[in-house]
Amino acid sequence: MATTASSTNRETPRTLIKQGAEALVYKTTYLLPTIPALLKFRPRKPYRHPTLDARLTKHRCLSEARLLIRARSLGIPVPAVYFVDETRGEIYMEWIEGCSVRDVLDGMLERESGEQLVDRMMVRMGEVVGQLHAADIVHGDLTTSNVMVRTSRRKGLLGARDVQYEEVTEGEVMLIDLGLGSMSTAEEDKAVDLYVLERAFSSTHPKAERLFKDVLQAYERNYKGSKPVMRRLQDVRMRGRKRSMLG
Repeated sequence: MATTASSTNRETPRTLIKQGAEALVYKTTYLLPTIPALLKFRPRKPYRHPTLDARLTKHRCLSEARLLIRARSLGIPVPAVYFVDETRGEIYMEWIEGCSVRDVLDGMLERESGEQLVDRMMVRMGEVVGQLHAADIVHGDLTTSNVMVRTSRRKGLLGARDVQYEEVTEGEVMLIDLGLGSMSTAEEDKAVDLYVLERAFSSTHPKAERLFKDVLQAYERNYKGSKPVMRRLQDVRMRGRKRSMLG
């Protein structure tokens, strides 16, 4: 059955939208031309032994899919998983209509009353990351490129012929790309998630850096186990500064 679904989807057009070190990301469709989908494909690595490469690809595909499914079952806003072919290194998932926070943040700050919109978005980001950590899921690459702002959502049944979209007011914050994610109860791992996000703000969005405190405040409100994580975040920051000083 997996072979049939995979061969069917190989006939649909694919548009490459991102090329990373581990995977290629395409916009495509799933089962029907009216169902847009994102395909994450992990190609073979010729420098690895074929057996090891196959095992790693299978493990990483299944691990990411399981994290997405677990997060979504708990109400955490992540893309829905449609189909996984771990042998081919493919995951078909829901297509999110919108932009990354990285792409929209600076433009929002330049708009009239844009700071209020960003402030609400920061609060929502903190809430979502708090939900993720409360489920003992660590993102592993929590940057503003891996947080999406959804601008519209499909209405009606998934396979309906007449596709309609409804606008999402002010955008809905969603987490994407859990390829480096894992299950972890360690405060250190969760603190590193927050530190990576903080560094992403300070390096690419200097105007929004001061608003990052709203992310942390919302995180603390929505995650009962946040206090030890916040204490550990201070240690992670200190280590980061020492590395910067040492070059």
